[in-house]
Amino acid sequence: MKNLKILSAVFFLFFVAFAAQAQIPKIPGAGTSALSSQVLGILDNTSGLNLSGDQSSKLKANNKSFVDQLMKITGGSESDDAKKSSILNLKNGRMKFLNDLLGNELTQKYMGNVLKAINPLKSKLGLAALAF
Repeated sequence: MKNLKILSAVFFLFFVAFAAQAQIPKIPGAGTSALSSQVLGILDNTSGLNLSGDQSSKLKANNKSFVDQLMKITGGSESDDAKKSSILNLKNGRMKFLNDLLGNELTQKYMGNVLKAINPLKSKLGLAALAF
């Protein structure tokens, strides 16, 4: 009887663990190109900012370049310290671009929206998450 209870408990724990694992959300196409397209989609979302057509097109062009450079850095063969340094330099250049294009207030609003949307991806981004 005691063995039956222990065996039942083990099966129950196994079932709960398996069910919990099945509920972990997966990012479709976990490859680098799928991840970069997801990041680009987040960066291109400018809803609520009321940007002009010129601002929007410049921002989207910069977003594409930024994501390409970011993925190139993270996929490179440099050391982690060199990658961190490159990513932080890239981030600083991007923030300067955003401030020049949008102004300080819109940049803060835009980056707030980006950070909210990018948080679920930070574990997948690894070192690239330093850019946000």
